[in-house]
Amino acid sequence: MLYDAETGKRVKEPFNHVTWVHSLLRLPDFNLRQCFFGEHLLPKNRGKPVAIVESEKTALVAAYYLPEYVWLASGGKNGCFNTDALRVLKGHQVILYPDIGAADQWRQKLSLLRNLGIEASIFNYLEEVATDNERTAGLDIADYLLQIEPDQAVLQSMIRRNPMLQKLIDDLQLTLVSVERYNPDTDTIHKPS
Repeated sequence: MLYDAETGKRVKEPFNHVTWVHSLLRLPDFNLRQCFFGEHLLPKNRGKPVAIVESEKTALVAAYYLPEYVWLASGGKNGCFNTDALRVLKGHQVILYPDIGAADQWRQKLSLLRNLGIEASIFNYLEEVATDNERTAGLDIADYLLQIEPDQAVLQSMIRRNPMLQKLIDDLQLTLVSVERYNPDTDTIHKPS
């Protein structure tokens, strides 16, 4: 897949720049089995809800801003939405994050997920608030997340986990200066003597 270095969008003109290795190598009797981009993260994240987006780029961006989810990409509007590929989601809570303009099409996929015994819902907030220009551009959640400064994204994640933090910030008129990330493997906690 070819991406424009300036915009981060896929290059589709003058043609769609997608190439499959098995096609280039002309492998006889090749059996393609597609899986979700990021599917390998599921076994180590059993307790986290799974968020599914269309594009691989969107999954990577969203994983940075919203690490409380396991972000997977379907590889297109229809991508991995088939019985075989969806089985890997059994036992996970799944939230679909369609691109703007694709909510109705993805809403139809909910019944397929639910028929397989997968708890699933759809996030259609972007569809409800999108401007005409955003609809024309076909934006997705990554486009919105990239407008947020990373430190602000960390703070918003903390507020989602503990909404009283927002009240504290408002009441004390606090301002975010910076975020230091704690790494339990390398950072030490200083205890009073």
